[in-house]
Formats: sequence, structure tokens, C-alpha cells
Amino acid sequence: MELGERKLQILQAIIEDYITTGEPVGSRTIAKKYGIGISPATIRNEMADLEEMGYLEQPHTSAGRIPSDRGYRLYVDRLIKAERLSINEANYIKDIYDKKTRHIEQVIFQTSKILSDITNYTAVVLGPKLSSVLVKHIQLVPIDNRFALLMVVTNTGIVRDAMIPIPQGVGVDYLTRISNILNYLYRDKNLGEISLDPLIEMRDEMIQNREFFNSLVDAITESIDIGDISEVYLGGTTNIFNYPEYQDILKAKEFLNLMEQKELLYKLLARSHDKGVSVTIGEENQCEELRDFSIITATYNINGKTMGTMGIIGPTRMEYSKTISVMDFMGKTLSNYLTRLFKS
Repeated sequence: MELGERKLQILQAIIEDYITTGEPVGSRTIAKKYGIGISPATIRNEMADLEEMGYLEQPHTSAGRIPSDRGYRLYVDRLIKAERLSINEANYIKDIYDKKTRHIEQVIFQTSKILSDITNYTAVVLGPKLSSVLVKHIQLVPIDNRFALLMVVTNTGIVRDAMIPIPQGVGVDYLTRISNILNYLYRDKNLGEISLDPLIEMRDEMIQNREFFNSLVDAITESIDIGDISEVYLGGTTNIFNYPEYQDILKAKEFLNLMEQKELLYKLLARSHDKGVSVTIGEENQCEELRDFSIITATYNINGKTMGTMGIIGPTRMEYSKTISVMDFMGKTLSNYLTRLFKS
């Protein structure tokens, strides 16, 4: 059966009406609202064909039709019209980034908040892999006569700290000397490139304070450990409950439980390696718990190198055109901001 222009026009009208109302769409609604210029009877025949082809579904015998996942996929790939962000939305995003915070965790958290606020869906943003973050300063700060605080400060404002015991009689001068050595060894080095070998060579110099040396090595190892999984930031977790189809208590509980599984969310978004925006609809999701949702993701980069992923989770009847535009704009804006931040 051929998917001609008229069928495409009717399918687009049904999808856009259902996205707006959440109600099954009948032939009379299409005839009245969308000015297609054909009778409701002809529209009904075309809708029956679209259902047979797998692009529409009929939830009840006497009800109108709703789009299937296959219908949404066709809509996203062929029928969608690009929707630009409003001037207010673009300015809102730029104003937040123009606050010039140097703390990358705050930047990523704000990104999740922006995405959820503008789209009214749930936002998930993966923090960047930190292998290219530079160490700018290391300091051992005495807390009392028993403990010192090891602080590792990076060029992005990230501060890693760890408490370590210090031997009796160790004073400020000794801690300052060790801090100077650590800065000599590691300043302006990437976290992903740091080796403990130069520090190990200091063992003989610190032979009288071996326990302190071992604690220092452990603390630095922990501070520079970037791990395999970056942080997961959530925004608008409860936004999904603004949509009637997800107000069922059981569905709400399942969704909230899913949002607590940070490792699962990480793996879900980390699969998106394509630059730009990608859309996964309903049954296309490998995660069974998300088969009733659509996910729109975009990557962000630093100096052209992909560093992380942001995603929007919403109902399959989400506003694809608007959300795709938001994700595209946010991916580019965040990339530009982080590139400037890492160069500073």
C-alpha cells in the first residue's frame, strides 16, 4: 500500500493533534481543524489504511486513532517542522551561562534545570569525563595537630579534598614543603595523565613519616580518580506526572524508581555517541522500563571532543519539534561555554 501525500498529511495532522490534546483523534476533528479539503468519510478510509500499515492504533472500537511508535518515527524522520526557540527562551539560557561560574558541577546542574524548565519534561545530564581537567593547585592544610586536609583544585573549579592523619610533631612548614613538591609534580597536568610514580620516588625522603606518606598516596589516588562513570544530574523528575497518561500511581512509582537508578541512566545515555541530536521512541528503547517513553539526546563537547550527553525523557506524544530544537541549542551553547571555560 502506497504512503502518498494525502496519507502523510492526515498522519501529520493526527500526530500533532494528539500531541496537543492527548485524546484519540477522529476523522471529523481532522476535517474541521486542519483544512485538508476532503470529507470525513475519505479521511476515515485513509486512517484505516494508516492503521493497517502500522502508523496508527485504535485504542477502543468506537474511538479515534492515536499514533503508533512507527507513526512517530515517520513523523520525526520526514514530517516534522523545525521550531525555533523564542527570543525569551534563548536569552534565558544565555543569561544563566553568562553568570560565568567556574564550577563545572554547577554548570551541569543548571543545564538539567534549564532543560526541564523549558521543555516541561524530565532532564538527565551526564557530567563530563574529567580526563582533560587540569590540576591547578594542591595544598595540604593543617586542621589540628592530628589531621590535615589535602585539597586538589582544578581549572574548572572542581575541588577534591580528603582528610589524612599527620604524625606527631609535623608542622605547617613541613606541610607547605610537601605541598610545593606536589604542585611541582602535578600542576597543569591532566587528571587522566597523572602518574603516581614521581610521588613514589619521594618515599625515601619521607622514610621517617612512612605512615603519613602512605596516607598521602591514598588521598591523592582518591582525589584524581576520575572513574568510568561520570555524575548523573536530574532535573524536573516529577514533570512527567503533568501528563494524564502517567498519573497512575503504579506508573508513577515505577518511573521514580527508574530515576533513582543512576547507573542505568548513565548507561542509557552513554550509548549515544553521535554528535548532534538523536531521538529514541517507545519500543526502540533497549530499557524495558522506558518502552512507554521517548528520549531525545544531544552530546556536548570541549574543543570538538565529545565529553558528555544530555537527554530529555517524556511521553511518546512529546513535542518533538520544540524539544529537538531545545536540545540542539543547548548542546551547542554548553559546548561553547565549556570550551571557553577549559581554555581559561
